[in-house]
Amino acid sequence: MAKGEVKKAVLAYSGGLDTSVIVPWLRENYGCEVICFCADVGQAEEIEGLEEKALRSGASKLIVADLREEFLREYVFPTMMAGAIYERKYLLGTSFARPIIAKYQVQAALAEGADAVAHGATGKGNDQVRFDLTYTALAPQLKIIAPWREWTIRSRQDALDYAAEYNIPVTATAEKIYSRDRNLWHLSHEGGVLEDPWNEPEEDMFQASVSPEHAPDEPEYVVVGFDKGLPVSVNGQQLGPIELLETLNALGGKHGVGRVDLVENRLVGMKSHGVYETPGGTILYTAHRDLESIVLDKETMRAKDRIALDYADLVYNGRWFTPVREAYDAFVTSTQRTMTGEVRLKLYKGNALVVGRRSPHSLYSEDLATFGEDVVYNQKDAEAFIKLYGLSMKVQALLTSRQ
Repeated sequence: MAKGEVKKAVLAYSGGLDTSVIVPWLRENYGCEVICFCADVGQAEEIEGLEEKALRSGASKLIVADLREEFLREYVFPTMMAGAIYERKYLLGTSFARPIIAKYQVQAALAEGADAVAHGATGKGNDQVRFDLTYTALAPQLKIIAPWREWTIRSRQDALDYAAEYNIPVTATAEKIYSRDRNLWHLSHEGGVLEDPWNEPEEDMFQASVSPEHAPDEPEYVVVGFDKGLPVSVNGQQLGPIELLETLNALGGKHGVGRVDLVENRLVGMKSHGVYETPGGTILYTAHRDLESIVLDKETMRAKDRIALDYADLVYNGRWFTPVREAYDAFVTSTQRTMTGEVRLKLYKGNALVVGRRSPHSLYSEDLATFGEDVVYNQKDAEAFIKLYGLSMKVQALLTSRQ
């Protein structure tokens, strides 16, 4: 389908500089009707005034879908329960937001009778892959339009000039140097001074957390409760997913928890430098993993750790709607059947320190672990075990001594 043959396109729309100029660009270059689609995954005030902005940019309508709870229940929490962390640090905040956005964008396109979907992801990043793969998995008949892979705009200033030419309302300026992505789970920062990985992030860049230096001088304790792996309470109070995460975000942000400075490997082959703020998510990951330490047996934990690495890769690489992810989820869900209990953490100066854990399904036994007298474990049995366990080492030493 060549340019000019598209009758109606649904654009993943944020109201930022890029998507704002994409609306008139699509109309000019494809001659099509443009419908803007905005997924509310917790970007808060960024949604205010979007409809007026979209219409003034030339869109025929704006569709807004509140996906916050589904985002947490079906994307965020399963990834957390899998223990998936990309390249040791990144809690995948942007990565798992793209599949749900693209899923509902596709649904909107089909409902509106559109023949194309569009997004504002750049040709250098990971998001283009996440959007395109989701479109392909759910509606391969739709044409995919990615203006950054087509147009002559090559810089932020070019985009600002284009917006001015077409009288497109944008709040961006050449001085607003950071590229950010916000949702309920995290806030990411790229660009500007961060393009040099030697540079320390400027403090005024952070928006979801205070610096550890300015965090309270007194620690604060928080107890997170889980039911079959899902977080369900904070300090004994049962909370829904949205309220629970907002509560933990406020607590973690207050104490400077969840800041990550990372040079990561993008899927397209280059490295990028980003800074992430994930206060509530960091608390949840820390608490969940610690509860597993008393509930899961050793072999299951090891198997889960191996899967976590692959799970993180498939989420990061945009392969959410695949059979292997569903298979991993089935395994992870089976490991969470006894993951009910509470974890107590101490929040202090950027740290979320686990200081207590309990579960009705705990495999920890004080009778076995005690250094006092016990009648369950006969310490003399350890001698024969150690001899057999070290047999291969003994054989190797004997052979070496004969040479």
